[in-house]
Amino acid sequence: MAKDPRIDALEMALKNETTERKFYLDNASRTNNPLGKAMFIQIADDELEHYERLKEIHKIWSEKGKWPETLTVNKTKVRGVIRDLRGKGPSAPATAPADSDDLKAVQTALEFEANGAAFYAAMRDKCDDAQERAFFNLLADIEHEHYVSLLDAEEFLRDPEGWYRRTERHSLDGA
Repeated sequence: MAKDPRIDALEMALKNETTERKFYLDNASRTNNPLGKAMFIQIADDELEHYERLKEIHKIWSEKGKWPETLTVNKTKVRGVIRDLRGKGPSAPATAPADSDDLKAVQTALEFEANGAAFYAAMRDKCDDAQERAFFNLLADIEHEHYVSLLDAEEFLRDPEGWYRRTERHSLDGA
């Protein structure tokens, strides 16, 4: 008997979430940059929650061959990690210099999140069940939110002062 393609997809998603969580935790431990550390920890926490929800779905689908009747996923708080920097200015401790490993980690993370968003969107597009579509759409949206936040963090790590100028919208009016 052929294995259900949903089970295969769920197993791949579980593996990806585990791999990504380990990556984020390893980089949170490695970096000396407070922003990088906080962001990597937040995304690792999100990946753990994704893993737990996917594991629940896998168990129910394996046992019953159907989508769970109820299932919730928390939205990510990763944007808040960067938003917390506003108002603290360039002298904030989070502006500790990023090293090349921090920037490489962010580049790798950007690839993870872009691939994750595409993977969950593809899963969503294969679903007929409205709840199933909504779940995978939410995961795709969260992965996209991670991606956008990582782009913002990359800009901050490369040029904190420029990031503050852009996000705080300071300008000279000539008066």
